[in-house]
Amino acid sequence: MSSERVNQTLFTEEMKKDYTILVPDMLPIHFKLIAKVFENYGYHMELLTNDSRNVIDEGLKNTHNDTCYPALLVIGQFMDALKSGKYDVNKTALLMSQTGGGCRASNYIHLIRKAISSQFPQIPVISLNFSGLEKQQAFQITAPIAIKLIYAVLYGDLLMLLYNQCLPYEVNKGDTDAVLEKWQKRLGKMFAANKFFDTKRHYKAILDDFASIKRSSEKKPRVGIVGEIYVKYSPLANNRLNEFLVSEGCEPNVPGLLDFVLYCASDPVNDGKLYDRRDKGVLAYTIGYNVLYRYQKQQIKVIKEHGVFFPPHDFEELRHYADKYINQGVKMGEGWLITAEMAALAETGTENIICTQPFGCLPNHIVAKGMMRVIKEAYPEANIVAIDYDPGATKVNQENRIKLMLANARRGK
Repeated sequence: MSSERVNQTLFTEEMKKDYTILVPDMLPIHFKLIAKVFENYGYHMELLTNDSRNVIDEGLKNTHNDTCYPALLVIGQFMDALKSGKYDVNKTALLMSQTGGGCRASNYIHLIRKAISSQFPQIPVISLNFSGLEKQQAFQITAPIAIKLIYAVLYGDLLMLLYNQCLPYEVNKGDTDAVLEKWQKRLGKMFAANKFFDTKRHYKAILDDFASIKRSSEKKPRVGIVGEIYVKYSPLANNRLNEFLVSEGCEPNVPGLLDFVLYCASDPVNDGKLYDRRDKGVLAYTIGYNVLYRYQKQQIKVIKEHGVFFPPHDFEELRHYADKYINQGVKMGEGWLITAEMAALAETGTENIICTQPFGCLPNHIVAKGMMRVIKEAYPEANIVAIDYDPGATKVNQENRIKLMLANARRGK
């Protein structure tokens, strides 16, 4: 069996001062805040926005054709950027997150290294993880960084939530984007000055600013977006699904990133119960989960008290919805969380749901598309459609399927 040389260039402390670290596009609002956090510690990060057809073509050229669509896009976006001439390839590194699970979220990084080995062997591929993986890297998540990243997720979720609830109704085009940009800049400065801890006060200020946007009173259909995490959030992967829904007179309803973080934290706790384990790891995750859940409850409480916008789902309620249809031991990929999100959306009035289904995501076929029938049986008014995303799928076909779903929704009103 022939062996292929795979990139193993490490990111060193010396690289920190003059290297640009490229970050794949998944959550533009959150990742801009996260990049600001790392800038405070001397890292220079850039969120990639290249989204031409060449991204897909590079992905197809540099991965196996059985590779899942999210992996293909991330690798394609990296390769397209490195070949663009915009970056000094001798002063560039790539960043990829690893959750420690059994799916692509842990294995992307090896596919990326394999893809760039023959053309850019000098470029380090950095792992962003909380699982103790790749400890030899100089890029380490210290306790202060981890705390700021948690707050970046909290603030990012709130900004995304309010942005989606304001943009479809704004009277003066551009007002919502202006408020979003204002708070992204302000939060970046707050992270630099360590003045981000008073979340209750800052949440209220953010809520007040978005509430001040002049909005129409028109009632628009609310459309939930669930599915594989990358395609659910990334404008590159879902062909700017949020923008399309707004252009079609809809209000997008996208679950926050904290739900996925809580899901990842709860899995080891569930395993402890299922397999009767009571080790230090289970205890640590239990404490971490409780802390994160308390943060979420505080944010929900502030939004409810403000009274203008609807809050995200309480994660414990999501777990309750999951238990009706699927066991919480089903944790590969996004696991039971997708089923729970569909049920929670349908239960709370968001009856129109788009399930983003990327090619090659086998868990998604079971916990998302495979669970649609039982959700529809429980909620007959639910209007759920699975949209496939793959290299051969055209934007026109995807949008036509969504238009058909929206037409059915309007016909039923």
